Amino acid sequence: MLSRLVLLRHGQSLWNRERRFTGWTDIDLSFQGIEEARDAGRIMKGAGITIDVAYTSLLKRAVRTMWIVLGEMDLTRIPVIKSWRLNERAYGDFEGRSLDEAEELYGAEQVRRWRKGFLHRFPAPSSESLKDVQERLLPLWQGQIAADLKKGRGVLVVSHGNTIRALVKHIEEISDQNIEELEVHTASPILYELDGRLKLMKRIDL
Repeated sequence: MLSRLVLLRHGQSLWNRERRFTGWTDIDLSFQGIEEARDAGRIMKGAGITIDVAYTSLLKRAVRTMWIVLGEMDLTRIPVIKSWRLNERAYGDFEGRSLDEAEELYGAEQVRRWRKGFLHRFPAPSSESLKDVQERLLPLWQGQIAADLKKGRGVLVVSHGNTIRALVKHIEEISDQNIEELEVHTASPILYELDGRLKLMKRIDL
């Protein structure tokens, strides 16, 4: 049985626009982010993608993106599951600070390692590494999302940049080193076709 999964990062948020670390801070979409979400929904509908169940985080920028996308696809009555496990990576005290400020204080290369590395955490209490994000995410994947996919349901996951990176790393079996190069753009759908064991058969960037 072929399973289809779509991963989607939320549209641009107000703090994305200002180049601020957002994390678990509940920031809404910008006007551009709303338009990006609409475009994503239209692209998915035009590609003939069928979604039977949608997953998202507890944060409004992802939730709003999901509802905009489902609205464009005429799928607002499908089941929706919200989970904290899909929340963005926590940055601790860095949340709200600008990327430019952090680079000025610590150097661009050091900040890049904190942002992109698999094992690195920002030097702040309650901050998470990408590994931490993957570890809190995988129980949801293994316990619910995988079960839906194995039943042949089309699944949409609308989440955040680092959460999507953690999922992509798991699905594509990307190494700890190579994940540093992965960029996930706002509201750009990634379609996966998976076999019955949820092994990757094809990735399509829509």
